[in-house]
Amino acid sequence: MVSHDRIGRLAQQIGERLQGASQAPEEVQKGIQQVVKGAFDRLELVSREDFDILMDVLQRTRARVEALEQQVAALETLIEERTAEVPAVSAEASDDAVPEEDAGGGAAGR
Repeated sequence: MVSHDRIGRLAQQIGERLQGASQAPEEVQKGIQQVVKGAFDRLELVSREDFDILMDVLQRTRARVEALEQQVAALETLIEERTAEVPAVSAEASDDAVPEEDAGGGAAGR
């Protein structure tokens, strides 16, 4: 936000320029424009064109981030599904392996 001190200084400078109102109106106008331009330069304002460009970049970036978030969510879901399938397959394989070991390496084989 613009501080009251800056506004006060701006008003004072404009007042000083207007005190010389006996000068040509063009000179007074140029003086006031210089004061106002200097104040705006110190405020580090951006032009409307630059603001619109930055907003466009921001919107495109936001859309890309949202698309990437969806891709990550889909990949996480895929990983969870495959992780859930692997233990089930491993459990089935270990169940099948147990009878084979008992059949070949049971008490009769000792």
